[in-house]
Amino acid sequence: MQMVKKIFIALAVIWFAVLLFMPKQAMYYKLEQELAKHAIKINEKSMDEGIFSFTLHQADIYAKGIKLASVEKVHFFTVLFYTKVTLEKLTLDDSLKNIAPTHTKEATLIYAIWNPLNISVEAEGSFGGLNGAVSLADKTLHLDFNESKGIEMLKPKLKQSEKGWYYETSF
Repeated sequence: MQMVKKIFIALAVIWFAVLLFMPKQAMYYKLEQELAKHAIKINEKSMDEGIFSFTLHQADIYAKGIKLASVEKVHFFTVLFYTKVTLEKLTLDDSLKNIAPTHTKEATLIYAIWNPLNISVEAEGSFGGLNGAVSLADKTLHLDFNESKGIEMLKPKLKQSEKGWYYETSF
C-alpha cells in the first residue's frame, strides 16, 4: 500500500512539474507559425502566463493581410488531458456584418482526452446562444442555435429542424 501511495505522489509531482515548466509561450509561437502557413496572423498587445493558463490581451486576427476580427481576451487553460480556449468580446470587422453577427460576448472551445475526436463549441452573443461540436473523425462542424434572434443574415446558410436552427458543414 505504501508503494502505491508513493507512485501516485510521484506521478502527481511529475504532472504538476510538466504543467509548471511547459513552454506555453513557445507553443503559442509555434501555433502562430502554423497559422502563418495559411496566411493567418495574430497580433496581440500583451500576454500573461500562469501555471495552467496562457492569456492573450487585445488580439487582432488577420487573414491574407485583411483584418477579420478583434478579441479582447483569449484564454488558454490546460491540464494536459483537458484544454479549454475562451474568447471574450470577439468583434468581427464591419465588412463582415452582412455575413455573420459581428459581436460575440464569449466563445468557448473544449477538448478532452476522454473524447479525443470531438471539440465542444459554445458561444453567446448578439445572435443569442449556440452549442455545437467539431467532429475530427467525420471532419464536420455542427452548430445548434438556441435562440433565433439576430441571425437573419445567417438564415440562408442555416437549416431548420424540430429543435430549431442549425448550421452544418464539412471541412
